[in-house]
Amino acid sequence: MTRIDAKFAALKAEGKKAFVSYVMAGDPNYEQSLEIVKGLPAAGVDVIELGLPFTDPMADGETIQLAGQRALEGGMTLQKTLDLATEFRKEDDTTPIVLMGYYNPIYSRGVDTFLADAKAAGIDGLIVVDLPPEEDSELCIPAQAAGLNFIRLATPTTDDKRLPKVLQNTSGFVYYVSVTGVTGAAEAEAGDVGPEVARIKASTDLPVIVGFGINTPEKSEAIASIADGAVVGSAIVKKIGEGESTADVLAFVKTLADGAHRA
Repeated sequence: MTRIDAKFAALKAEGKKAFVSYVMAGDPNYEQSLEIVKGLPAAGVDVIELGLPFTDPMADGETIQLAGQRALEGGMTLQKTLDLATEFRKEDDTTPIVLMGYYNPIYSRGVDTFLADAKAAGIDGLIVVDLPPEEDSELCIPAQAAGLNFIRLATPTTDDKRLPKVLQNTSGFVYYVSVTGVTGAAEAEAGDVGPEVARIKASTDLPVIVGFGINTPEKSEAIASIADGAVVGSAIVKKIGEGESTADVLAFVKTLADGAHRA
């Protein structure tokens, strides 16, 4: 059982929904990024999604693209992202960390080396946006064998014919992308999302967490109420990009987490 599995089992036992937060590793710099990540659990975050900076993102809107650029310009690398996770683990051995990014940096490092290093750094799961199920032998199956969850995205365009393929080697949770398009581009609507979550849950026992387009405590509560939890990324990253202090960023995160936990 991974930390992700344990976290969702504990939340289910408490009758609580999950709050998942995304931040870009190394944004606005390594030191403040580490401070923010260390503060997320106390702000109510159940699962941390840690963005791996990459030059050519496909799923990220302007806010997260700019965060990636800031991190890269500050010298952030895959190794430093793993270093950040290692530092976090010195103080917190229970909060799950999901590394979210693209395959190129992993491929460049070598899959076996990367998986060993990620496991040693305390990474629990991977979301690799540009590896479809047809490429499961590349990373998904080796990751599961190494004890890491491989979390897949389902979207509004994932129809009933495609869904079983998406779910076949997924573990940890299913990430439902609530809108068509990139992060931060549109707002999620519970009325639209609810039937889609129900459709996915009819095909899997995994928790279904909804992300993209959630930017207020009210939206976090509304979305979590019709799913197993909510993910917020762009709204948090925007605060970091505007130069807000660590304390102010974490205070905002707490309002979003409280929203999801009220659901």
